[in-house]
Amino acid sequence: MTKQIDSYKRSLIEATANLMGGYPMMFVAGIVILPLSANWIKEDPLVANITITSVYASINFTRSFLLRRLFAKYELHDNLIKLVKNLVRKR
Repeated sequence: MTKQIDSYKRSLIEATANLMGGYPMMFVAGIVILPLSANWIKEDPLVANITITSVYASINFTRSFLLRRLFAKYELHDNLIKLVKNLVRKR
């Protein structure tokens, strides 16, 4: 039973870290991508939407991968606060 709780807690921490890191990144990506693609969406909506979705998916994949590697590097599977403290100490 303890493993399930630990796994649940780790998943919750990882999802929170993903959300905290992902929201600002996607906000900035939207500010950059959407104005650049406004006319393109009118001309070829299918290709434009596939391309925009691919860009967002690539950003999300990269962010998620880097967060997992960061957690693994600092062996932080139980506490997001430890991650922030370790990063601050390194500077």
